[in-house]
Amino acid sequence: MTDLVNSFRTQPDAEGHFGQFGGRYVAETLMPLILDLEAEYRAAKADPEFKAEFDDLMKHYVGRPSPLYYAERLTEHFRKGLPAGKGPKIYFKREELNHTGAHKINNCIGQILLAIRMGKTRIIAETGAGQHGVATATVAARFGLPCTIFMGAKDVERQKPNVFRMKLLGATVTPVTSGAETLKDAMNEALRDWVANVHDTFYIIGTAAGPHPYPELVRDFQSVIGTEARKQILEAEGRLPDLLIAPVGGGSNAIGLFHPFLDDKDVAMIGTEAAGHGLDKAHAASLAGGSPGILHGNKTYLLQDEDGQITEAHSISAGLDYPGIGPEHSWLHEIGRASYLPITDDEALEAFQLCCKLEGIIPALESAHALAALPHKVADYDADQIVIVNLSGRGDKDIFTVADALGETM
Repeated sequence: MTDLVNSFRTQPDAEGHFGQFGGRYVAETLMPLILDLEAEYRAAKADPEFKAEFDDLMKHYVGRPSPLYYAERLTEHFRKGLPAGKGPKIYFKREELNHTGAHKINNCIGQILLAIRMGKTRIIAETGAGQHGVATATVAARFGLPCTIFMGAKDVERQKPNVFRMKLLGATVTPVTSGAETLKDAMNEALRDWVANVHDTFYIIGTAAGPHPYPELVRDFQSVIGTEARKQILEAEGRLPDLLIAPVGGGSNAIGLFHPFLDDKDVAMIGTEAAGHGLDKAHAASLAGGSPGILHGNKTYLLQDEDGQITEAHSISAGLDYPGIGPEHSWLHEIGRASYLPITDDEALEAFQLCCKLEGIIPALESAHALAALPHKVADYDADQIVIVNLSGRGDKDIFTVADALGETM
């Protein structure tokens, strides 16, 4: 928290609201557990032993801190097409180097420690790209708890390597065949399971959405990203960055990067949403193409029709294929503290290939959406300015999808 008057870092309020967004809209059966979770989370935050265990696992199990890397060739690539003195230095916050290959593990470590603290003996989670499923299965294996992962049947099909990883780690993967068979439907199924097994089950939500206190606690666990990046850029450059860019599905990696910088008024922030085939076609850009509504226990921007029915999201990236966004992002968008840029599948594919060829890093398709903001923005910045892009995950899981999109046979 902060002592600043008019700080952007004091949200949510006691009821879990970020402005008009957030809150907790849940079944009556879940309310006692949600209140219990909040009380336990407050106690854990105040407990030095909880923090010490979390920090120890972050260092020795996850492999933190993740590096802040100067992407020299990508920086030069963009400068070539610009007038002299234009084009910022580009840094990557390398979350893809974490154990399990993405930012998801930061949150899973925090939540499983809470589950153990609360005496829960069974873990459930939802997953889209499979990264959160793998991270949850990983921590469940590490602490010896049985684990069920709900995953849309369509995602099971397009993320086979991650499905097998989860099974290797001892998790049960339950394909969900309702709705569009993607992340939204997996989350619905996980919530149903939780209501039925509330006595012994802990639901590790994978993004900064859901009923309060989930958006807050997920953000707090993921803030390790921005806290490290702030320290690292001060060491490397002696000053703060001018711009942060991160991909946004539910938005946990982005809020984790943004939150520690929210009160630094000269640091601009861009979240990249999945514009899919284009905003006039199938997409997953809730802020650019949606309106406020209630889904999965919180009020936020959603893709919905005039009757309030949730419309199907599309993105080439399974992790961004969600018809909503975390409530804190909805609030930051409305107050203008962060801006959100829609990126199409084609733009993400181009950025994916560029990063591979110039930096020798295969990014996740989610992260490629953040990289794809660079061509839109580099001309606005001078050569002595700094941009940090959150490389939220690695792209091994996406090579089949990319090969298919590029017409390559494997």
